Amino acid sequence: MKRREFLKTGAKLGAVLTALNLGFSELLAKPSTKIKEITMNLTKIAKENFERLFGKQTPPLAKTDPEFFERYVNFAFDESLKFSSKLEEKQRLMLVLGALIASGGLSEFKIMLKASLNAGVKPEEVQEILYQSTPYVGMGKALEFILASNEIFKELKIALPLAPRANTTLENRQEKGLEIQRKFFGSAIDKGNAAAPNDEKHIRAFLSAHCFGDFYTRGGLELKFRELLTFVFVSALGGADAQVKAHVAGNLNIGNDRSILLATITTLIPYIGYPRSLNALAALNELSKAKA
Repeated sequence: MKRREFLKTGAKLGAVLTALNLGFSELLAKPSTKIKEITMNLTKIAKENFERLFGKQTPPLAKTDPEFFERYVNFAFDESLKFSSKLEEKQRLMLVLGALIASGGLSEFKIMLKASLNAGVKPEEVQEILYQSTPYVGMGKALEFILASNEIFKELKIALPLAPRANTTLENRQEKGLEIQRKFFGSAIDKGNAAAPNDEKHIRAFLSAHCFGDFYTRGGLELKFRELLTFVFVSALGGADAQVKAHVAGNLNIGNDRSILLATITTLIPYIGYPRSLNALAALNELSKAKA
C-alpha cells in the first residue's frame, strides 16, 4: 500500500512539475515574440493600409519571418502605392488578384481575396476575374483558384451559384467577340483573319468566340477594365511578350493611357517580381512615349 501511495504521489508531483515546466517555457518564449514585434519597423502608411485591409491581428508570417514581413509590407502597402495613385484601391486589389491567378500564387490569392472583399470588391467582380483568366492561364490553373474562391465564399456565407451574367449565345458569340476585338485592335483583326492559313483559321475563330465572345461580353466588369485585366494576365504569365505588346496597344486604343498602364505595372511588382514587370514596361515603352 505504501509503495502504491508513493507511486501515486510521485506521479502527481511529476505532473505538477511538468505543468510548471511548460508554463515556464511559455514565459520564456513570450518576451522573444514581443521583441520581434516591437523591432519590426513598419512605416506609418504601410501599417495603416495593412491593418485596414487585414485587421490588427498579427499574421503568422510576422511571427515566424518578421524581417521578411517588414520589407514586404513596407514595399507593397506603402512604397509601391505612392506611384500607383492613378488606380483606385478596388481596382488595384482586383488587378492583384488577376496577377496572382496568372502567376500561380494560390496562398497569397486566398489572403488577398478576403482583404479585397473586406475593401468592397464584390463577389461577382471576383468571379468575373476568375472566369476571364481561363482563356489566358488555362483551365488547369484557373480551376484551382475558382475552387479556392468558392470555399471562401461559402465560409463568408456568400450563396452560390451567383447570378448569371452571360450576354451571348452559342449562335452569336463569335460575331459579338469579333466586334470587341475590332474595338481594341481595329482592322488588323480582319486582315489577320483573312491572311491566316486555312488549317489554323479555327484558332482565330476560337479567339473571337471563346476568349472575347464568352468572357469580354459578360456583365460584372467594364470593358476598359477587362482589357486592363488581360494586360495583367499576360504580363504575370511570363513568356508572352507578343501578347503583352498586343494588349498594351489594345489598352491604349480603348482609353487606358500610359499613366494607367504604368500604375498597373507598379502595382504588380511586389506580386510578380521584376523580370516580368520590366518586360511589361519594355512593351509599354515601345508603344508609348516615356515622360522626360
